[in-house]
Amino acid sequence: MNARIGLLVPFDTSNDRELWRWCPDDVSLHITREAFHDLPAGVALAEATADLDDARAATRSLAVIEPDVITYACTSGSFVLGLAGERALRAAILDSGAKRATTTSGSMLDAIAALGLRRLALATPYPREVGERLVAFIEEAGYEAVSLENLGLLHGSDIQATPDDAIIDLLLSADRPSADGIFLSCTGMGTLDLVARAEARLGKPVLTAIQVTMWGALRAAGVRPPVGDQALLMADMDGATAST
Repeated sequence: MNARIGLLVPFDTSNDRELWRWCPDDVSLHITREAFHDLPAGVALAEATADLDDARAATRSLAVIEPDVITYACTSGSFVLGLAGERALRAAILDSGAKRATTTSGSMLDAIAALGLRRLALATPYPREVGERLVAFIEEAGYEAVSLENLGLLHGSDIQATPDDAIIDLLLSADRPSADGIFLSCTGMGTLDLVARAEARLGKPVLTAIQVTMWGALRAAGVRPPVGDQALLMADMDGATAST
């Protein structure tokens, strides 16, 4: 293997196979789950998932194998406390032994910059209170959120069971003529097989949480991701410098 990527994922993540599918054959993934929290999807769960001590402990369990980058692979946990919260997560990962650190929401901002987007339509599986924290994060970073559509799902199993057609319908409902790109939040939603199809329907870039997570991690590890039909973002490895 030419590169190793360590991933810190929420306790209820079950789509490990899709994470692997975004990778070239010469990259290995090493996945560690963070602590269990007996809470429904909501702001309280997102804040609990962002616990820095949990991130440090999970990082230490990965750092011993010396991955090229350790990635915090949760969208809501990396945006719920704003830009300062995202920076704190990266700092905690680095201080706990990672060579490089990225997060889903930090990679999302890098991806937006790489594609030159300014006005984002936002789609999430979350309750509205969590979606509104995503709007605040986007706007704090200097971008405009032109819409927000939420499915209001309360359990990770329901999020991960959402069919592709329902996800595309959500993206279509979030789209606005003024949006120059769309972001679908939550690494629990499998999207590899639908991104290119959604872009063809919408005629603009579609960024998804699991896509930007792997794009950012591969880029931080110095690996060019496979392009194929995996959408506009994965073809651009010469964009903004990855957060480390």
